[in-house]
Amino acid sequence: MPHDMNDMLEPGMLVQNPDAPHWGTGQVQSNIGGKVTVNFREEGKVVIDARQVMLIPVFE
Repeated sequence: MPHDMNDMLEPGMLVQNPDAPHWGTGQVQSNIGGKVTVNFREEGKVVIDARQVMLIPVFE
C-alpha cells in the first residue's frame, strides 16, 4: 500500500509528487491521519491524500 511509505514523512522533509513533477520539490508541513500537507516550490501549499499518492522523498 502506498500510504505505508508516506507514514514515514515528517515535517521538514523534502518530497516530490510523481504525478505532478512540474510542482518541483516540496517541504512536508504536516502528516496527520493520512493527509500530508506539503508546500511545493511551484504550486504552493497542497494537502495530499497519502492513500492516493506515493510521495517521493528527496535527499539533496
